[in-house]
Amino acid sequence: MGNPKAFLSINRKEAGYRPVQQRKYDFAEVELTFNDEECHQQASRCMDCGVPFCHWNCPLGNRQPEWQDQVYKGNWREAYRLLQETDDFPEFTGRVCPALCEKGCVLMLSADAPVTVRNNEAAIIEKAFSEGYVEACPPRTRTGKRVAVIGSGPAGLACANQLNRKGHTVDVYEKDERIGGLLRLGIPDFKLNKNIIDRRLALLEKEGISFICNTPVGENKKQLASLLADYDAVCVAIGSGEPRNLSVEGRELKGVYFALELLKQQNRIIAGEKIAPEELISAKGKRVLVIGGGDTGSDCVGTAIRQGAESVMQIEIMPKPPVGKNPATPWPNYPQVLKTSSSHQEGCERRWSLDTVRFIGENGILKQVEVAPIIWTKGEDGRMTMQRAADTEILNVDLVFLAMGFVHPVYEGLVEYLGVALDARKNIAVDAENKSSVDKVFAAGDASYGAGLVVRAIASGRKAAAAIDRYLSDKK
Repeated sequence: MGNPKAFLSINRKEAGYRPVQQRKYDFAEVELTFNDEECHQQASRCMDCGVPFCHWNCPLGNRQPEWQDQVYKGNWREAYRLLQETDDFPEFTGRVCPALCEKGCVLMLSADAPVTVRNNEAAIIEKAFSEGYVEACPPRTRTGKRVAVIGSGPAGLACANQLNRKGHTVDVYEKDERIGGLLRLGIPDFKLNKNIIDRRLALLEKEGISFICNTPVGENKKQLASLLADYDAVCVAIGSGEPRNLSVEGRELKGVYFALELLKQQNRIIAGEKIAPEELISAKGKRVLVIGGGDTGSDCVGTAIRQGAESVMQIEIMPKPPVGKNPATPWPNYPQVLKTSSSHQEGCERRWSLDTVRFIGENGILKQVEVAPIIWTKGEDGRMTMQRAADTEILNVDLVFLAMGFVHPVYEGLVEYLGVALDARKNIAVDAENKSSVDKVFAAGDASYGAGLVVRAIASGRKAAAAIDRYLSDKK
């Protein structure tokens, strides 16, 4: 800790966003980056606590106090070295992580002004790339063992990276046309520019990882059996791809889409792909309703605004979270409080405790949505129960995007033909070593525990890679 009194004299600062009237007309990244002096000042606020709850809150176990101290001292190369020891892809987490570490910071409890960690994390990795600290480091020797990683999202990429560093030969299979999973197709460019992914992939390829796109593994049993025979271990990191549906009257109407149908298409358009006119989903001049209050819903809000929507409303069935503090989620746990994203700031009406009754259309095209207020009550067992109010409301809308989360991995094909056991939540069941019920088949990320954060997926991929390495070592 270079300045033991900085937390008393220097206020917390965030990098902030580009002006609303500028950013809502393009898909460039909305978040700004600290300059060196701002990083230095914010890093000086870190108190190097005896019990660093920032470290405890982080799924990756990032050692924030250590690299904050190096940033304060101007030792950027050492800060990068410390950061990359625990985080394979700081350029991703520094942009899209909700900063669990900051919510656990002791200054969050004492002053409601935690150390600025995520912005400094992003600054470290960008400095490392610009100064040439990030270099391809292929392993000096190979073990002769081959591993197939199925799925190229954050869990799959982290698993592949760690296994490659151990000297194993790794092939990453991706069903879509480009590597990255939902980093590539699910997260909008205004949060994560895809050049950031390409920059990292170029390094991973130089280090020896092979990427195989447009290859859905498990289309038939014969193909899958051949793959299993060719590799010494397989890691399934296909994510939680089955979206939660809304089975109400009118769901089949044209104009009702899953959130990822919009987000994937928009990301492909930005990448230069041509979309047939009859398949194009455009919010231009339309009244948009987003059902679901999480990050995916927020991404739909920002995308619809950039497409030129006439209006955007986001509704959530749960009650409005408290502002600032929530006794139900005390420090140092992640607080369940009202979150206002950069997309919300760009122009969006938000409503809570609303249930969708039905979709109403004319000639097969969506025109309205009927919603009902929800009354929430807590029972003696502490569980919340809901009751619809008698009076309903009709909303005039042209487009609806269902952003209510994901329920489990897609079963058809790979999971079905593998015959792996499933857990109570219908995810791929794994043991403490991330091993499935099928020999030499492991699972990581959302496919093994349900939809979650990018930072948790990276941690899961690293854990699975360590387990696979031990498994392969035992088979020598």
